[in-house]
Amino acid sequence: MVEMLKKKWIAVFCGSADGAAPEYLATARELGRRIAEKKYGLVYGGATVGTMGAIANATLAAGGEVVGVIPDVIMNLEIGHRGLTELHIVRTMHERKALMASRADAFVALPGGYGTMDEFIEIVTWAQLRLHAKPCALVNVCGYYDGLLAFLDTAVEQGFIKRENRGLVQVARAATEALEIIERAWGLGEEVLPHDERLDELVK
Repeated sequence: MVEMLKKKWIAVFCGSADGAAPEYLATARELGRRIAEKKYGLVYGGATVGTMGAIANATLAAGGEVVGVIPDVIMNLEIGHRGLTELHIVRTMHERKALMASRADAFVALPGGYGTMDEFIEIVTWAQLRLHAKPCALVNVCGYYDGLLAFLDTAVEQGFIKRENRGLVQVARAATEALEIIERAWGLGEEVLPHDERLDELVK
């Protein structure tokens, strides 16, 4: 008897703001819709606002499942999304990141601010430390991340990032390309590790 394939979940880090260009919201909605159409699940920051709300609502509208993880301090601002498949309210940002990491099989960063960068760079750092082997894709909408990518190249040139680790950040220009990057990584049979208890130690 053939064992049913385990459902894949994609964690998306994105913003609590809409952004200045309409392409930011449009990309979030497109990614959410395509995640649902491909029968994957979405893991995200649990809010109703900005590109976070856009991707969650688009995934749900297309019949997908959405897991939100939100710290109580943000939930208390009444922006937590109560229409999700699951909503987890945690105490700290550290707990949020650890739970999202444990639920996800891949990670995507859309344009965002400090929080998005904190979440994405930390998960890439965990990959560098070999705490997980899950693909990490950055969606460079309208060249939003050109400056960050230039910084990473400079860090390699100056000896602060190993050249082989530069490739941990895979770059897409659109939602469809991000999913193609992830599916290629899954298709190559790269090991997707289960939740590593060392992650819990990192956030204590």
